Amino acid sequence: MKIVITYDVTTSNPEGRKRLRKVAKICQNYGIRVQNSVFECVVDSTQFVMLKHQLIEAIDPEEDSLRFYRLGKNYRSKTEHIGAKPALEVEDDLIF
Repeated sequence: MKIVITYDVTTSNPEGRKRLRKVAKICQNYGIRVQNSVFECVVDSTQFVMLKHQLIEAIDPEEDSLRFYRLGKNYRSKTEHIGAKPALEVEDDLIF
């Protein structure tokens, strides 16, 4: 299933900036960054539970927030890209 993760982490102090880097790193392990605080990930249900748990542990729920959008298996018909940055597909092969 494809999920979109958005987050808002308070960065007004060093601890918040550390949490922000940690949240981004966790998300990078599962998907690709499509905007500053937005990641697209293709995961199975077990991976989703693990990802969600890791992110919940990484944030301060009093100051930060997470949002998960589950697009399901038919996500290609639910995603549209317009604008400057080229759209990357999470499941496409990456060539370095």
